[in-house]
Amino acid sequence: MIKLTVLYDTPADVAAFDAHYLGTHVPLARKVPGIERVEVTRFGPGPDGSAPRYHLMAELYFADAAAMQAGLGSAEGRELGADVANLGGTPATHLVGNLEDSQ
Repeated sequence: MIKLTVLYDTPADVAAFDAHYLGTHVPLARKVPGIERVEVTRFGPGPDGSAPRYHLMAELYFADAAAMQAGLGSAEGRELGADVANLGGTPATHLVGNLEDSQ
């Protein structure tokens, strides 16, 4: 299984970002062919009360690299990519990795 992880910096307008991300962007992601699971994590203050480095993390799971490429290249995947422009220019870090069994 392969996972696309997107780490979003804290947006300028947190409320507007969250409303669009959860109300529009995540539903678009769920329509991408081949996505097996979508997870969203919102970060809170660290143990010492410090602000988190990232505001939010999205994880998109695919069976393999071919499924990810096909899904993101589909009409639904292109629509998801185009919607990034509606996230207010919030910087994001993208990572792709293979899941390893740790048991």
